[in-house]
Amino acid sequence: MAQAAGACPHPRTELLWPPSAAMALPKPMKAARGTRAMKAMKAKKTPKIARGKFAKVMVFRGRREKTSGGVKAEGLMKNKRGRVVSKRASANGRRRYKQIEDWTEAFMEARQALHTKGFVAINGR
Repeated sequence: MAQAAGACPHPRTELLWPPSAAMALPKPMKAARGTRAMKAMKAKKTPKIARGKFAKVMVFRGRREKTSGGVKAEGLMKNKRGRVVSKRASANGRRRYKQIEDWTEAFMEARQALHTKGFVAINGR
């Protein structure tokens, strides 16, 4: 079939042919909205729970309220080396050491009597 002059090249688009004379015009721009003034940011709330390596130190100095385990400043102390430790843990350690304190002293005396220096196995252990 030969096409007539001015006929639509694609038969399914014949409803849209010829193109309408009125083209779609771009919509007018809206007026720019005024920018709002920036609000001042609130100060960040200081956390109450201390976490990490220096958690006990922060609580001991009063920078935080308690550790993640719930230990407050009243439950902390400095040991003889100057490290901040829990009073309960320190008391438990002292109680445990009392059980072997006599043996340790006797052992050190024996090392001095035998002029032993460095590592020496005891009873094959």
